[in-house]
Amino acid sequence: MLLYLAEYLTRFHSGFNVFQYLTLRAILGVLTALVISFVVGPVMIRRLSVHQIGQTVRTDGPESHLAKAGTPTMGGALLLVAVAVSTLLWSDLANRYVWVLLVVTLLFGVVGFVDDYKKLVLKDSVGLAARYKYLWQSLIGFGAALTLYLTAASPAETQLIIPFIKDAVFDLGPFGFVLLSYFVIVGCSNAVNLTDGLDGLAIMPTVLVAGALGIFVYASGNSNFSNYLMIPYLPGVGEGVVFCGALVGAGLGFLWFNAYPAQVFMGDVGALSMGAALGVLAVIVRQELVLLIMGGVFVVETVSVMLQVASFKLTGRRIFRMAPLHHHYELKGWPEPRIIVRFWIITVILVLVGLASLKIR
Repeated sequence: MLLYLAEYLTRFHSGFNVFQYLTLRAILGVLTALVISFVVGPVMIRRLSVHQIGQTVRTDGPESHLAKAGTPTMGGALLLVAVAVSTLLWSDLANRYVWVLLVVTLLFGVVGFVDDYKKLVLKDSVGLAARYKYLWQSLIGFGAALTLYLTAASPAETQLIIPFIKDAVFDLGPFGFVLLSYFVIVGCSNAVNLTDGLDGLAIMPTVLVAGALGIFVYASGNSNFSNYLMIPYLPGVGEGVVFCGALVGAGLGFLWFNAYPAQVFMGDVGALSMGAALGVLAVIVRQELVLLIMGGVFVVETVSVMLQVASFKLTGRRIFRMAPLHHHYELKGWPEPRIIVRFWIITVILVLVGLASLKIR
């Protein structure tokens, strides 16, 4: 939006040309989302508290969580506001990738909002039934995948890239691309949601992975960098770096209030949307396998739930004291801050491994 204003103002002063640079607009996206979070955050927390939209705590969970009952939740709406406003202000709104990223993120946020609203406002313990939640996630995920395939302008936009192996690129075809993209978007959305169980546990890895994907987005959208790094050149995809910046800024702003001990929780409205955003970013930049590496914490948390459920159904025994995995360590006696920080450190390491794939081939 402001990009168009800057283009108009260049008629009067050439200095406004500086806003054509993606790096500057990405930085402004980070700062704008941060400011929105700091300004809107306290107001939103007060409103949630006044309306008694607070966290409900499972009685069969760790005892340390009982003190969190009543903490304002649905704070993920703050993330959506900050990301959407910042992206709309600093992105080129004629770019299709920007709209795919925004629409998918907001639609997953709506699904999460409905679930949270039914649980916390209407006091429906079930919330949005799992089958309907998964149905809407699937429809949005398939819609995004089909849109990206049908609007692809080059074969590189639908190929699978194998990290760390030179020239390991495979054509997926329409069915393979849509199916893989669907699983990445929906799977990442639910993985972040499962990880969101401790103060700040999910949002910081989200910020780290979003920042790293922003590097892939920028490099893939720049012909010089993509040729040097031997990754496919994807025209127009670089504009997604502004969205990445907005995601980083909004996440850091939310962490200000979500850090231990949390003043607010993101709820499904935040977790589902942030996970979907990471999934779509990985798909448009063709780095689904790198996302699997960098988002290893999300993957392990999800796998721990799957293993726990499968083991209990097949043998009647549990592998972990409680799933997802972070609850297992809580029940082992680890203090919550220790679990959170160690999972953050692991994510930093995995993100660096993922970034190394840009050079190690």
